[in-house]
Amino acid sequence: MPWLPNGLSTGRNRMAEKFLVEAKGVSVTIGGKSIIQAIDLSVSKGEIVTLIGPNGAGKTTLIKAVLGLRAIQQGEVKLKPKLNIGYMPQRLSVDLNMPMTVRRFVGLAGRVGSGKRQAVLQEVGIQQIIDSSIHYISGGEMQRVLLARALLRDPDLLVLDEPAQAVDVVGQADLYQLISRIRDDRGCGVLMVSHDLHLVMSSADNVICINNHLCCHGHPEAVSRDPSYVELFGEQVAQNLALYHHHHDHTHAVDGHVVLQGDGTMNSEEKRDHG
Repeated sequence: MPWLPNGLSTGRNRMAEKFLVEAKGVSVTIGGKSIIQAIDLSVSKGEIVTLIGPNGAGKTTLIKAVLGLRAIQQGEVKLKPKLNIGYMPQRLSVDLNMPMTVRRFVGLAGRVGSGKRQAVLQEVGIQQIIDSSIHYISGGEMQRVLLARALLRDPDLLVLDEPAQAVDVVGQADLYQLISRIRDDRGCGVLMVSHDLHLVMSSADNVICINNHLCCHGHPEAVSRDPSYVELFGEQVAQNLALYHHHHDHTHAVDGHVVLQGDGTMNSEEKRDHG
């Protein structure tokens, strides 16, 4: 079986046919400090798997280990042969002294035709800002630009590190709905990092909760009731999740304002949510 650096394998076997990626017993130590210990995860085609945990839990480290960007000290990561990965990093800063439009920035993903680029920008809802400077767009728009750049690779596996970062609260649910639509339309697997389970309740198929080690995993509702999750985040958070359910008859534009659908009215629950 051919092995890649940092414990990655692309060998053909029964596992590789079932999963896009599988990690077993992955441990990472940095500067003599254990960051993650013996963590397992897997992502299949058409599945959304979300990593959650508090700040400093090792979520980004685990993502980088899966991508081969961080050496692992124990365990192994296996990738489906010829797997195409689209990666959206947690943050990306571009110096103000480097003028760059959305068009030019997205073009850094590689040579693509203008038709494909336009289609992807439309898919994520930002075609109207293609000639805007990336320095002066909103946080939500920038996250969608980063998502568009990842999608231009036509990924089998989409890896998203805190995709709702810098997005105001009214736009977060719609961003996760967009990710679900992308999964449905493209049939790709999604590995996503978040620190907040209620944001991914309606989109994730499976949740892996870590705090340097594996705390619990399973369907979001099952994880919200798991004693390890309750111990980590508190009884009140778990109770709130048990009651959380949000029906949408509206969407939020990228700039955050509410766009009504259907008969143009909001139901009573949404009126309370939006004041």
